[in-house]
Amino acid sequence: MAKRGKKYRAALDKIEADRLYGPKAGLALLKEIDSAAYDSTVDCAFRLGIDPRKADQMVRGAVSLPHGIGKSVRVAVVAGGDKAAEAREAGADHVGGDELVEELGQGDLLDQIDSVIATPDMMGKLGRLGKVLGPRGLMPNPKSGTVTMNVGQAVKEIKAGRIEYRSDRNGNVHTILGKASFTTEQLVENYAALLDEIIRQRPSAAKGRYLQTVAVSTSMSPSVPLDPAKSRDLLEDDDA
Repeated sequence: MAKRGKKYRAALDKIEADRLYGPKAGLALLKEIDSAAYDSTVDCAFRLGIDPRKADQMVRGAVSLPHGIGKSVRVAVVAGGDKAAEAREAGADHVGGDELVEELGQGDLLDQIDSVIATPDMMGKLGRLGKVLGPRGLMPNPKSGTVTMNVGQAVKEIKAGRIEYRSDRNGNVHTILGKASFTTEQLVENYAALLDEIIRQRPSAAKGRYLQTVAVSTSMSPSVPLDPAKSRDLLEDDDA
C-alpha cells in the first residue's frame, strides 16, 4: 500500500471515525481538509443497492446542477443542416456530419471534448464508434438527453452544468459535484439536485436499501462519508 503524505494523514485525522456526516457538515469539512494548491474538483460517489448484472437495474441519466461544475465543458454535435446551425448558435465547440464522425473515429478530437450530442438520424453512423466513444463515456444516449432533435437546448444545458452519470459494474455511481472553491451552500445545493435525481432513478426491480453509502472527496483528500438517509433540509446545520 502506498505511503500517504503528511497533509493527507493530517486531513484523515480530522474525519471522525464511524461518523456519517450530514451534507452541510461533510462538505464544509471537505473544503477544510483539501490541501491542493489548485482548485480541486469535488467528486461524489454513491454505492447503490442494485444488481449491476441485470439490465433493468442500471441507473443512468443526466441532471443539471444549479451551480454548474466549475469548468467550461467542450461539446461536439453530430448533426447536419438546420440542426448543425442551431448547435453552432448555441455555442457547440465542434459541429459536423460525416466529417465529424470520421474525426471522432480517428480519435483526433477525443482529448478536446467532454460530451457528444447527436441527432437521431446520425446515430446509425455513430454506432460503429462504440468501442472508441464508449470507454470515454462519450457515446450519445437518449436516456442522458444526448440523442435529441433539440440540439440547441442540449448544448446550452450541458454548457451550464448538466452532467451525465451511470452505474458501473459494481453498482457505484461516480460523478462531479463542483469545485473546492464553491461555497459550502453551492456544493450542498448541487448535491441536493444530484441526490434527488439518483433517488428518482431507483429501478423498480431493486430490492432492499437503495442508497447504501455516499462519500465526497477531492483529488488530494481522503473521502468524507455522508449520511445517505439525510435527503431533506440539507442546508440546515447538522448535529455534531
